[in-house]
This record gives sequence, C-alpha cells and structure tokens, in this order.
Amino acid sequence: MSSWREFWDSAHSIYVNDRHKDVHYRDVAEQIAAFVPRADARVLDHGCGEAIHADLVAAKAREVLLCDAAPSVRAAIAARFAANRKIKVIAPEEVEHLANGTLDLIFANSLVQYLTSSELDAMLATWRRLLAPGGTLIVADVIPPHVGKLSDGFALLRYAAANGFLVSAIVGLTRIILSPYLRIRSQLGIARYDEAEFFARLRAAGFSAERLAKNVEHNPARMTFRAQGAH
Repeated sequence: MSSWREFWDSAHSIYVNDRHKDVHYRDVAEQIAAFVPRADARVLDHGCGEAIHADLVAAKAREVLLCDAAPSVRAAIAARFAANRKIKVIAPEEVEHLANGTLDLIFANSLVQYLTSSELDAMLATWRRLLAPGGTLIVADVIPPHVGKLSDGFALLRYAAANGFLVSAIVGLTRIILSPYLRIRSQLGIARYDEAEFFARLRAAGFSAERLAKNVEHNPARMTFRAQGAH
C-alpha cells in the first residue's frame, strides 16, 4: 500500500472483535462529549474512524462534523447516521472549505502519527483558522519517541482485561503481527513527538496549550494536548 489512507480504506484487523470496536468508540465518544462546551457548539472530529457512537457527541452539541480520509469509512458513517440531522460526514478536502472561526471544538484522536511533518503543520494552521474565539483543540494519542509496539501491546491487553475481551485480544495481537499492518507501519512510518517538540509545534501554529494528565486513548504512555488560540 502506498498510503495510510489506502490502508484505512481496506479491510483490516486493528480491532480484535466487535466488543473491542464498540468499547473503543464509546469511550472516545464519551470523552469528546465531555469536552463539548455548550449545547449550541459546532464540533469537528477530524480523523474520526468509524465513529459508531457519534450520536453521544451529537446529543451534547448543535452540529457534529465527522471527517475521515477513507471513502468506505465515510460511506458507512453516513449510512449509520442518515437519520441524525446533527451529524454531517465530510471528506478532508471539505474541511479546507469550512468558514473561518466557526468551530467550537476540534478533536483529533490518533491522527497526527499518520501525518508527515509538513502535513501536521498545515493541519494545525487549518485548525487554528477554523476555531472560534475561545474554541478548543484536543489532539490525542500523540506518540512519544520512546513508546513502541511493546507498549501498545501491553496497553491493549490491560484495556481488554478491563473490558471483557482479553482472550480475543491475545488472539488478535497474533493476527495483527501476521497482518499487513506492521509491514505498512514500517514502510510508511509513524510520526513521534516528545512533549516539548509538540508544544513547540502548537505554539508555532498560534496556540497556547497544555498536556492533559490522562491520554484519551487506552495507552497512558501516549499524550493528549488541549490547545486554544493564543492571544
């Protein structure tokens, strides 16, 4: 495969079973919902994945924009939430055409590791432009340089044990090892940033930021940042 977009647009085994997928997306949706500042807020979940519980976010906001690079993922989300008028599915190219200063919350979970350095800088500039005054950017699951596959594996096993799919996770990890994912990850690369470097990136894009005490995702060794436009 020539790109991460192509990988996510294909059948893959990142989730070990339906229970894993359901728990993951429910956890993420509940945390996005907790960041929604008020009932009339407009929210962008950029790099949303399958977002099967996005209705939990929509219940707290006026509008939820779900953006994913994979066309098949977008089609599935659009079908799932066709009856929910608060949820709109958009392509990454459409994000560029959103009006300045119209989003109250932008959430990007497990996204920046799949971007090149220049793509990240461009993305941060776009998010800065789109945020309304007082709006918030959450960038979650940023991978530090010292965190690798072993940390990811143990974190998944702990998460599985806490949520009732440990046996499937053990089998699933073996399946992932044998799947194209690790080969593609080695081929395309994963971006890693230490805390100081990511703060510097945010400041250069015009944000003031803090690192949250807890990562949004299940691996506590990864980082989540909350940022707002610097004054």
